Amino acid sequence: MRVKRYVLLAGLVASGLLAESKLPAELEGVGIVEKIGQKIDLDLEFVAENGYPVRLKEYFHKGRPVILNLVYYSCPMLCNLLLNGQTEALREIPGQPGTDFEIVTISIDPTETFDLARQKRAAYVESYGRPAPGWHFLTDYRGNVKQLAEQVGFHYRYDEQSRQYAHAAAIMLLSPDGVVARYLYGVHFKARDLRLALAEAARGHGTFSVDRLLLFCYHYDPQARSYVLFATNFMRAGGALSVLVLGVVLYRLWRRERHAAVAGESAA
Repeated sequence: MRVKRYVLLAGLVASGLLAESKLPAELEGVGIVEKIGQKIDLDLEFVAENGYPVRLKEYFHKGRPVILNLVYYSCPMLCNLLLNGQTEALREIPGQPGTDFEIVTISIDPTETFDLARQKRAAYVESYGRPAPGWHFLTDYRGNVKQLAEQVGFHYRYDEQSRQYAHAAAIMLLSPDGVVARYLYGVHFKARDLRLALAEAARGHGTFSVDRLLLFCYHYDPQARSYVLFATNFMRAGGALSVLVLGVVLYRLWRRERHAAVAGESAA
């Protein structure tokens, strides 16, 4: 019952439905402070699925945005819901982890081992149903996960009574050079939102460069926590198109009248 209550409260924190003053003791200090535009330390080391230390910079490549998950693998519910929701959205967008973008999932629990990370990776790659060489499951190394969490504004705490980590539900989108670009909240993600967030993080490069055009008409609404139609740009685009069409029509009329005048002069 305590775990279910925690999951519900954590979900409310992630959705912004609980004010800071109303948080129970176990969730005080838990949440996300967005740090869009901040660059993370790509020299931070973690332990890869094969048991060897690896630096974050090895997963950041030119033209490939990065999806960052901070979870823990023994989480009884919330982390699984988040990863399941992310996997479902990934199936509906183009591209492949390892070719078009990277996914870095890191455990916030310093006691979890790379064996558990390897098992978790195998389960989610199978669920994804496609090759995913670019989906990496890492574990902590010398407390670096706490540093990374602070850099992206992901605040969590360990609850001694439940022996679980209290944390919000969100994924972070980073640019190919490690700059925080966008946060997506909850445990269910719209495929459109994930695709546009990747395009925003990619900064006009790679597979999602075409989707940059959609960002002219869509923008991220912090209140809705989703990408919504940007009416001003949409109207500007419609107005520009109307002017263009009107110009073409007037030009054709002018040419028709010109040809008629020339024909009349020839006949005379």
